[in-house]
Amino acid sequence: MNGAWLRSVCNDAAFIADGGGPEGRRDAGGRGPNGTWGPRAPTLFAVTLAPQVTPRPGGAHLVVRTAALPDVPALLDLLPREGALAWVRRGEGLVAWGEAARLEVRGPDRFDEARRWWAQISARAVVRDDVRLPGSGLVAFASFAFDPLDPATSVVVVPQVVVGHSGGRTWVTAVGDGSLPALPATLEPAAPAARPVGVTFADGTRSGAEWAATVAEAVRRIGAGEVDKVVLARDLVASADEPFDPRWPLQRLAARHDAAWTFAVDGLIGATPELLVRLRRGLVTSRVLAGTIRRTGDDARDLALAASLARSSKDLEEHEYAVRSVADALTPHCTSTNVPEAPFVLHLPNVMHLATDVTGVVTENTSVLDLVEALHPTAAVCGTPTAAAMAVIRAIEGMPRGRYAGPVGWFGADGDGELGIALRCGLVEGSSMRLYAGCGIVAGSDPEAELAEAQAKFVAMRDALG
Repeated sequence: MNGAWLRSVCNDAAFIADGGGPEGRRDAGGRGPNGTWGPRAPTLFAVTLAPQVTPRPGGAHLVVRTAALPDVPALLDLLPREGALAWVRRGEGLVAWGEAARLEVRGPDRFDEARRWWAQISARAVVRDDVRLPGSGLVAFASFAFDPLDPATSVVVVPQVVVGHSGGRTWVTAVGDGSLPALPATLEPAAPAARPVGVTFADGTRSGAEWAATVAEAVRRIGAGEVDKVVLARDLVASADEPFDPRWPLQRLAARHDAAWTFAVDGLIGATPELLVRLRRGLVTSRVLAGTIRRTGDDARDLALAASLARSSKDLEEHEYAVRSVADALTPHCTSTNVPEAPFVLHLPNVMHLATDVTGVVTENTSVLDLVEALHPTAAVCGTPTAAAMAVIRAIEGMPRGRYAGPVGWFGADGDGELGIALRCGLVEGSSMRLYAGCGIVAGSDPEAELAEAQAKFVAMRDALG
């Protein structure tokens, strides 16, 4: 590495940590005038990573540096096999690796504990951000459990290295514990992802027939007035001869489902079409999906099916419940909201959904984690009324969801971020991967049709492993 450049990096790191010079100490959002940066070194990616630690209040602060980079290979191609973190859509987004800090939390206070922990981390961080785009500066990736009573662990990770690409601009962020690691001059692809070997699939907690019977029980409870809508999930287990390389399905999902957000956090990987919440400079967006029909592969036939979906009373009823739950959750946190009068049909490779984008302007000091806590769980993944639907899920679903259908994505020290709902996903555990799919059940639901819909939703992950 170029010696003069390295000395510039070290001097600059000390300058930031001490808060000296005309710029002074940076706040957690990297606010302040641009600083200087040494010349780029003509070397490949070489970053010295700090030890993996979880900072505690009163401990060493994180020192964060973000700088622009020239164009890089596809973001997902940069990921190492272990510890991959990702949030990518149509080639833009964030990938990351390493751990500068980590939070694991369980129970009904998981969002509040994450918010308080993140506030402490952010308050102590020294950030120098020369890019100042959504996703630059100090960021964390998160994946939360669906059910507050589920013993599953929710995870928040502050990476040691983050690479972002948006609007034709690329940047890299390095995070150190008390001192700033050197930034790379260029980035090269990691070793190619390994194709899965000997993949087979088997029923998970329940067989198809058993799950259809569970749907029938949900319809009976709806008819009895216990609940208006309930979302039931089922699982499928993929097994391989060797441990799965999560990058293989991630890359295939991104290529085949470019309208979805491809994600990876702590072994949970997938491509969700449903954006729970995006907060950017005071503007909030939430994409609601509810109401589904399977595609045939014949364009003319699929157009006819899309038209029938848009007229289906059963699907429109299901969609209305989901939109109303999102709008009601956002309203207390917004000065204004906009809810379109009718949904549009979102075309995905294997299915089509009724979709609505709910938008609004948030009140001052509202963070994306505030909105996540208010929105989760939506009617699209739980049902309505929420408490009654959750009770039915616990009573009859027969499967621990873990982080499936929970919020997943990233957030920044400035309070902005993007989190989706963990759908079309699987949890990697060595040579086994548990896949998940769910369906919204209302009074007019047919158990066999719902089973076929669940099978269609498994296709994305099955194909990615095939």
